[in-house]
Amino acid sequence: MNLNIKELDQLLNNLSIEALKEELKAYEIDTRSGVIKLIDKYKRKIQTYENELALWQLKCEFDSIFHDNQYILVGIDEVGRGPLAGPVVAAAVILPYDTNLVGLKDSKKLTEPKREKLYDQIQSNALGIGIGIVDADRIDEINILQATFEAMRHALSELKMDYDRVLVDGDKVIPKIQIRQEAIIGGDDKSASIAAASVIAKVTRDRMMKAYANTYDKYDWENNKGYGSQKHYEAIRNYGITPLHRKSFLKNEGIF
Repeated sequence: MNLNIKELDQLLNNLSIEALKEELKAYEIDTRSGVIKLIDKYKRKIQTYENELALWQLKCEFDSIFHDNQYILVGIDEVGRGPLAGPVVAAAVILPYDTNLVGLKDSKKLTEPKREKLYDQIQSNALGIGIGIVDADRIDEINILQATFEAMRHALSELKMDYDRVLVDGDKVIPKIQIRQEAIIGGDDKSASIAAASVIAKVTRDRMMKAYANTYDKYDWENNKGYGSQKHYEAIRNYGITPLHRKSFLKNEGIF
């Protein structure tokens, strides 16, 4: 079929990686400059996918050290320890060991559209997901570290199945949990299950902050997610604080 450049681009863009590899072979003898550029473009796409696949396989191999197909492994991560406003959110995720979530990594290193796409994929594939949310008042009451642990314990309690091992992102295990735990520094870049938890926690909290921004529209939470951006500080100075602000954090900065 003699396709023009635009039609060929549309065709190639809709193919799976394996189908794309085969389709490109048919156009390698095409001397049109536009086709040559398209082939280079889609070869780069294939290479990017293969690089991401290799990284995903490394994350799965890392997790296999702790489950070895004998134990049910939970990855747990949190988001929102540093903001001036909003909750800390933890997520606990159990993935099947044959899941393919190529491109999944630390949620902070993903674009928002990619996070949203992976969030949906994780929701569809995970064996279990638990979410724990601790609000600003509780953070002020017990401090952010203890609030983080509380959110993690709640996330684990929300899982609808038993588990044997817990991988926790960071350098501390969760107090008051009897199941065997491993603290993994940089776990959201090493572990498949922790990376999945980081995306679930991040998307959950970001959506909450965007919803809160509809009520408190002066603080730019839809963009800064409660962190201390210039617009956020300016709004605090001009309009004061909201019930969602962490007074202990603001006090430490000499604001409250």
